[in-house]
Amino acid sequence: MAERVHVGVLLSGRGTNMVALSEYKRREARSYDLALVASNVPEARGLVVAKRLGVPTWTESHKGLGRAEFDMRVDAELRRHGVEVVALAGYMRLLSPEFIRAWEGRILNIHPSLLPLYKGLDTHNRAILAGDMFGGCSVHLVTEELDDGRVLAQAKVRIRERDTAESLAARVLEEEHKLYPAALDAFCARLRPGHVDVLPAR
Repeated sequence: MAERVHVGVLLSGRGTNMVALSEYKRREARSYDLALVASNVPEARGLVVAKRLGVPTWTESHKGLGRAEFDMRVDAELRRHGVEVVALAGYMRLLSPEFIRAWEGRILNIHPSLLPLYKGLDTHNRAILAGDMFGGCSVHLVTEELDDGRVLAQAKVRIRERDTAESLAARVLEEEHKLYPAALDAFCARLRPGHVDVLPAR
């Protein structure tokens, strides 16, 4: 099999999607490998889990730092670990325009709605209040416009009559854990055999 694409995961919390990405590639040969898990929250549970999975980790609090300054530090660590594609997995911080431009076309995110519906926060409650038949999740490329990049894959979840935002979120999260790894694998597969050069250190 061709060399795997090195993926860096950014997270701020439990890291359940990061675990799904790791487990997916462990079951059989895939087109990607996790080269680094980084977080802006030093106490994030996802970092503990990543270490148990044997994935290198890096963390630093963003507090007291400007967005661009902090993102430069993240960028440096990603490049130091040979990362080629960035996967956001519950990263609760907006990326700076400079970071997005540096990694243009190589940042993926999983968003809990059927984009272009319900960009931003509170997506499940908004879908319920609108009377939608379905909620769901989308894997998309990250651009400077919030949740506006090209959608790569989606999964629908039927909204039940008695659903709350919490109950719908739980079922959508289950779909996220299936959709994200498959979408990342397909995305990385398209980068081979036309090898993506590792970004140079700055």
